[in-house]
Formats: sequence, C-alpha cells, structure tokens
Amino acid sequence: MSEEILINVTPVETRVALVENGMLQEAYIERTSRKGIVGNIYKGKVVRVLPGMEAAFVDIGLERAAFIHASDVVCSQTGPDEASDVPKTVPDIRTLLREGQSLVVQVTKDPIGTKGARLTTQLSIPSRYLVFMPGVSHIGISQRIEDDTERSRLKALIEQAAVEKEDIDGGFIIRTAAEGASTEEMVADMVYLHRVSQSINERITRVKAPCAVYQDLPLFIRTIRDLIRPQTEKVRIDSRESHQRVMEFVDEFVTEFSDKVEYYPGERPIFDLYSVEDEIQKALSRKVQLKSGGYVIIDQTEAMTTIDINTGAFVGHRNLEETIFKTNLEAARAISRQLRLRNLGGIIIIDFIDMEDTEHQRQVHRMLEKMLERDHAKTKITGVSELGLVEMTRKRTTESLGQVLCESCPVCDGRGFLKTAETVCYEIFREIMRVNRVYEAESYLVMASQKVVDRLLDEESDNVADLETFISKTIRFQVEPFYSQEQYDVVLL
Repeated sequence: MSEEILINVTPVETRVALVENGMLQEAYIERTSRKGIVGNIYKGKVVRVLPGMEAAFVDIGLERAAFIHASDVVCSQTGPDEASDVPKTVPDIRTLLREGQSLVVQVTKDPIGTKGARLTTQLSIPSRYLVFMPGVSHIGISQRIEDDTERSRLKALIEQAAVEKEDIDGGFIIRTAAEGASTEEMVADMVYLHRVSQSINERITRVKAPCAVYQDLPLFIRTIRDLIRPQTEKVRIDSRESHQRVMEFVDEFVTEFSDKVEYYPGERPIFDLYSVEDEIQKALSRKVQLKSGGYVIIDQTEAMTTIDINTGAFVGHRNLEETIFKTNLEAARAISRQLRLRNLGGIIIIDFIDMEDTEHQRQVHRMLEKMLERDHAKTKITGVSELGLVEMTRKRTTESLGQVLCESCPVCDGRGFLKTAETVCYEIFREIMRVNRVYEAESYLVMASQKVVDRLLDEESDNVADLETFISKTIRFQVEPFYSQEQYDVVLL
C-alpha cells in the first residue's frame, strides 16, 4: 500500500492530506485565526462547581469556560491503573475543587458547537515515540504493537531507563511509532520530554491564571511527529519556509525519514495535482456514490451520525441476497474511509441493507472492523442488532470536516430543507386573517420572495380573490428580491 502525505501551507491556514493508493483518506485543517487547542496545557481558574453534574467550569482564557468532570480530576491523583477491573468511585466534586482555585489542566477535546472545551488534570506530553505523564508511575504500550517480543523489549527498555534516570518523575506510554526504535532513540525521547516537562513546571510557577503554559506543535510539524510511518513513501510540502522548519525537526528527532520529506515547487497547486480539492468537496455532501451504482447517505446531527445504505442503480447479477451482500461489502469499505475523511465522531449508527444470511452479516461486519483498523482515532463497534443496525463509537477530539468548513444555512437554519411556496402562501393567508381581526386597515401589502408572489398571483389567485371578498379589502403584492422563500411581511395600508 503506497502512502503519501501532502502539506499545503498558506499564511491563513495549513491543510494536510493523507493519501493512500492515490485516494484521499484523511484531511486536517488548521486556521491561523482558529487553531485547535487539543493537547494545550493551561493554568486555569475554577469559576463554578456543579455538584449535580459532578463537574466544574474552568476559565482558561477562552470565550467559553471549559468543562472538567470529577473523574478527570481523580485520574490525575490516582494515575492510570492497567490492572484493576474494579470501577472507581468518583468523589464529590466539592471535595476536589472549589471556586476561585487555580488548576493546571490539559485540553482533551476542542470546543465543538455550543460546548466548551473538555479538560483533564492528567497531563500528557507527546513526542515521536513516547507520551510522558508527569507524576504518574505507569508504563503503558500501544495496542497496535502486536508482536509480544517487541512489546516486552520496549517496556523493559523504558523501565530500565527510568531507573537509571532517577530525576524523571512520571510515567510513559509507548506509541505505535516506537516499534523497532533503538535504545538511543527512546532514551533521547525520554530526555526531551523531561526537559519539556521541567519548562512547563517553571512556567506554571511564574504565570497567573488564566494563561496557556504549553502549546502543541503547529499542524505541519505534528504531522511529521504523528502520521509519518515506515510505509510512507513521500511527504510533500509546498512552502519553502515550512519545509525548512520540518527538516530541522526531522534532523533532530526522526532522521530516518529525512529522505522522504521534499519541497514541492510546482506551479499547479499540490492539492489539485492529487485531486484532493475534489474529494474534500465530495466529503461535504450527504450522498456518497459507490462504484457499483449503490450509494450511502450520511447525516450528521448533534446527538449522533446516521448512515444508510441503498442499492441504487446496482441490480446485481445472480439474486437479491447476493446483490445486497456485495453492496453492503462495498459500503463497509466506503464508510470506514468517510469516517476518517470527514472526521466524524461520537455515536454512529449504520443501517446496512437487511441480510438474511448470517454468514453475510459476519463478513460485512468483519470487513468494517478490518477497514477501521487503519483509523488513527479509537473506535468501538458492536455486532449486528436485531434491527439490522451496527452501532459504533469513534473518539471525537476535534470538529468534523463539515463543522470546520461550513456553518448552518441562515435560510433554513440548518434543517436542510425549506417550506414550500404553497406552505408560505397559506401562512400569509392566516396572517392576513389574524391581522384583520385585530387592526383596522383599508388594504394590505404582502412583501415576499419572487417564487411566493408568483404562486399567489397564479395558482393561488382564486384563493386570494376569495379572501379579499371575505375581508372586504384589497390585497397587493410586492416582490422583495432579498427575502428568502420563508420570509414575508404583511403591511397595513
């Protein structure tokens, strides 16, 4: 599988595209005016404690106060416990926090919609191979490193290095990228993270809340740290200045990838060259067309994302069950890609076309699981329910692609549909009747959109005449070109 990373940098935004086998799989966007804050560490001030929600609001210097749950305070005091299966009891939030208290917190989820940022007091500082957790005596390892021998080697290496470097007070999580890393590389990462942690501690003692004490790397450098892998063939950057900064980072931390990073000087925009722009536009649509002729409908709401599969123009070759099975298999592959590309998170409900054969259900479910293994975000998937639905969750830390690039339609207010001209006409009739009972007027002027006025003068002309006779007043109409289809005014003359 060929994999390339494209980085498009402009003064106003940075965009990253992960391309596998010539097909866009993931897109990341960071704008100068609205950078993501996941991973940033703040010295904040508790502004409100909510015992009924076992939570508190913390001012970290943003427009909206951030939110922290009692369990996210407790974990920082107890540390991760990989052995215990006993559910931990969460103490009363009032015993943990008080209003006006200073608190060092880290953002785990960006502000999304009307919700503020989500916080934790369990700090974690990432590098290429490790994640450092200050004040926690714990060494974990990524589940994606499957080789038992390699897992044992890495864990023993970190444990030994931690014993030798007594001044390092904290635990580590070994990241997937550490697979195959040498002892020198791992120790260098530990020393680097320790220096960063010391710098953060010094800044915490100096600054006054609310204030940022640590900010994560910019997107184009985070990409090198988090996304580049041995199977990555090329990383192409279209900004000379950003390329130089990336090379400085590569030469210091990931020298083995130095020959894979290159500057793209071409006149044609790099995203156009790989058809990334077209794929991003398609990812904003509800409908995803399948090669067979079937299609997938994706609807994102605040509560959950629902996905529906249809055979569409695909009529199959053998029988109905086989047609449904092939459509569902193709849809499973497409859905896993769309989840990554659109960065959809939270609860996701997939309504596959009903399959009678349990073996077909198992194969479709396995295909979905297999394709989701490539996902960088944590996912959890259930089996096929009695209703033929597959329920899953995908960890959401940042806004989806649609939320970053779009806003709710001011005309339909995000509903996705408008009242018909006929419906608006009947609302106007009711409004005239209501006004006529309350106020005295010689005649009425209705101001509305072109389509509504056209209908009033054409299809509804008989009804308008009947209404004029009923109220014994004349009604005139005026087109307002800037009115939406649902807007209208009834003016007394």
